[in-house]
Amino acid sequence: MWKLGNIEIKGKVVLAPMAGITSAGYRKYLNSFGVDICVSEMVSDMGLIYQNKETESYVIYENDQTITGVQLFGSSPENLAKAATIATNLNQNIDFFDINMGCPVPKVTKTGAGSSIMLKPKLAGDIVRAIKQVTDKPVAAKIRLGYNEVNFKEVIKELESAGVDAIAIHARTRKELYSGEPHYELIKGLRNTMKVPLIVSGNIYTLDDAINALNITGADAVMVARGGMGNPFLIKQIQHYFETGERLENPSFLEQCEYCLELAKSIIEEKGELTAMRIYRGIAPKFFSGFANSKTLRTVLATSLTTYQSLVNILNEFKEEYLKV
Repeated sequence: MWKLGNIEIKGKVVLAPMAGITSAGYRKYLNSFGVDICVSEMVSDMGLIYQNKETESYVIYENDQTITGVQLFGSSPENLAKAATIATNLNQNIDFFDINMGCPVPKVTKTGAGSSIMLKPKLAGDIVRAIKQVTDKPVAAKIRLGYNEVNFKEVIKELESAGVDAIAIHARTRKELYSGEPHYELIKGLRNTMKVPLIVSGNIYTLDDAINALNITGADAVMVARGGMGNPFLIKQIQHYFETGERLENPSFLEQCEYCLELAKSIIEEKGELTAMRIYRGIAPKFFSGFANSKTLRTVLATSLTTYQSLVNILNEFKEEYLKV
């Protein structure tokens, strides 16, 4: 058990924020697999300040059964503090704030936000201080190893001195984006040097990935991002292992079909069928990436998915072929 501020956390899995993916409908379904904490899509500080309706929709959600935070991004302590206040006024059910200091995408970094903050460790601390002054909710920060050069220790020192409640670290630098292997060896035993809980991120695709990351770093939890897209059962595997020491088998093809259908329903309920299915063309194929002879199925899902019924029809057709093998 560990604590995010005054919130007690029992397990080992945090659902990472992913732009265009971790909407309320996505979070709601993955929560059913045992997520301990989940985080919203990135929320622009200026989007909230200028009352952009789409931005506001990211923070207006029903009270999730799971501890849920809103991830803010920006580069001005004053504006981020304003955004935190606005978000709280829009939704009293927000459990905590997470500050994005790790996004490597150029459209974010060129504004001085995301992983650009790694270039200015003092700014990282100033941002946390400003937000802590306007809210009594816990404040976490998500960082990387560095921008171009590794300097996470300096940034962590500033964040901790500012009163941050937890730190998540993606084990790559900004220039590496999401390619190559994450450098967990560079943060070996990091938790032992920190005052606050540590969450680690980067290529958590299997139970063994999670075990390895936690063993090396001593972290309190792992952050599941792309590894959970199309494989929500991974969350249950991780939680079950750390509760019991037992390994759950990977889901079967038929079980993956059911998970795929159930997640589609959740996103449709939130966004409507047309929008949901457009988004789902990028998600549905991932449910079957680990199965032999699934390339055709994945291609059809990525190119021919238009309605929920089309999803049902595609899966039924391929189920018949799969069961013949």
